[in-house]
Amino acid sequence: MSGNPRNAPHCKPLSSLKEYRQHPMIKLAFPAALAAIFVAGSLPAAAAAQDEHDTPAAPLPASAEGTEAMMGGDYLAVGFGGALIPTYDGSDDYTFSVLPLIQGSVGGIGISPRPGGAALDLIADSGPGPKFAFGPSARIRLNRNGDVKDPVVALLPERDMALELGPTVGISFSRVLHAYDSLALDVDARWDVLGAHGGMVVSSYLAYTTPLSEGIAAVLAVGGEYGDDTFMDYYHSVSPADADTSGLPAFDAGGGIRNLGVQLLLAIDLNGNLRDKGWGLFAIGGYSRMLGDAASSPLTSIQGSADQWIAGAGIGYTF
Repeated sequence: MSGNPRNAPHCKPLSSLKEYRQHPMIKLAFPAALAAIFVAGSLPAAAAAQDEHDTPAAPLPASAEGTEAMMGGDYLAVGFGGALIPTYDGSDDYTFSVLPLIQGSVGGIGISPRPGGAALDLIADSGPGPKFAFGPSARIRLNRNGDVKDPVVALLPERDMALELGPTVGISFSRVLHAYDSLALDVDARWDVLGAHGGMVVSSYLAYTTPLSEGIAAVLAVGGEYGDDTFMDYYHSVSPADADTSGLPAFDAGGGIRNLGVQLLLAIDLNGNLRDKGWGLFAIGGYSRMLGDAASSPLTSIQGSADQWIAGAGIGYTF
């Protein structure tokens, strides 16, 4: 941390941020980490980490490794956020979700949040050039596992909790457009090990991070999610028996890309210095579009909407 943060102006222009020239991968240690819960895969993402609802999400590629370099060693960020999100994948009803978070780097191992889970980076990169990430990822998926507001969809059987495990790989670059920004790409492939949907899902997400001032930064993220035949059938099909119960037409969903989306995050360090530890806030808004059979399913096309929105905010502390 350089200087007294209380004396640092909160809107200092980038041209005067000389210290960032030595540390181009901006910290965002807590706000960007919190936003990782919400960003991409299928952007009603916040619900994946709550007890009652789950929406597909692709997290923002949280740069635990880059943050460790900025922090000069181990660090840990904890806190919570809240968001208004759809009650299930493809719903046009919304609910409020409260989300816990942990992110950090301990002993060279990065810990990055995922919606309903986390990922570990086991590669300890150092020096200039691209930074690579590889390790395990895990997610608990609770889509249609609790309260569903739509009275017709509520007639259908609840879905069991899924525990998805698999590898994650990623790459990040600094100094993309100027001396202070970064670009990160992450891909997760996971399989359900509890026998709920019993299938495979792949989430991919790309995030661009740049400071707007010494104490404010922005993250623009895009992402999507692919589900195999088993996954899509479990969450988006309507069986003949379910059709008789609900009055919806029977529908057999097949595998494919189920959503694409974009989100914008604004992160604010409360002492005006993005590179130090302490309290941080963020605000986020996003849109995603259900695609393929996820959009054609009666759960979406008749009872819900292919247009999915999210708005949220969070607070946390970095140690």
